[in-house]
Amino acid sequence: MKILLVDDEPLARTLVKTFLSAYPTCTVVGEAGDGFQAVKMIQELQPDLVFLDIQMPRMTGFEVLELIQDPPAIVFATAYDQYAMEAFDQNAVDYLLKPFSRERFQKTMDKVLAQPPKGTEIRENLWNHPPTKSIDRVVVKQGNKIEIIPLEQLTHVEADGDYVWLHTAQGQKFLKQKTMKALEAELPATFVRTHRSFLVNADFIQKVDLYEKNSYQMKLKTGAVLSVSRQGYKVLREQLGF
Repeated sequence: MKILLVDDEPLARTLVKTFLSAYPTCTVVGEAGDGFQAVKMIQELQPDLVFLDIQMPRMTGFEVLELIQDPPAIVFATAYDQYAMEAFDQNAVDYLLKPFSRERFQKTMDKVLAQPPKGTEIRENLWNHPPTKSIDRVVVKQGNKIEIIPLEQLTHVEADGDYVWLHTAQGQKFLKQKTMKALEAELPATFVRTHRSFLVNADFIQKVDLYEKNSYQMKLKTGAVLSVSRQGYKVLREQLGF
């Protein structure tokens, strides 16, 4: 079994390596100190199992999984207990709360070796059951490059099948493999569903005008013009109070 260790604390990685030395069928094929390295190494090394920290600089463990197609089996190892429910919602093998003992680690490895889960199940859970807490940024993979878009720079989101286009205040647009419904569940209340195809950051709305009998047109501060459905206009009025 090929194993990758992802943690920004070298001592935490060393502890897992020490515990893994008791398992001759397991080989640590690499170590990553942050999420960016993790994405690259998972793609290159194709590990069977990843011990993954959650709170890391620049990118969280959950964001790492979002960027990986058909991810391997995952064991989350973190000092924070508030992510446990979300981790199991995403079909993680186990959730190790730091500091953990050798005995606790053995229980995790028993689960791993008894019935390793399919990585695709993790991906499907990430896709269909997004975190219940609002995010403050969106991570996008563009070829070999990873872009992190703060929400205050995101003007609107445009649906495109099982993908979304993310539009920024700088006039850029990025394609992300995620459904509109899944992303909408993660975004804070400042993002309003104004049309079946659009989610709009209310901070960028300049004006909304009647366009036809049952539809409206919205102009953003960036100059972009978007369609607003009758239902979307009603939601705007309710949420923004105009």
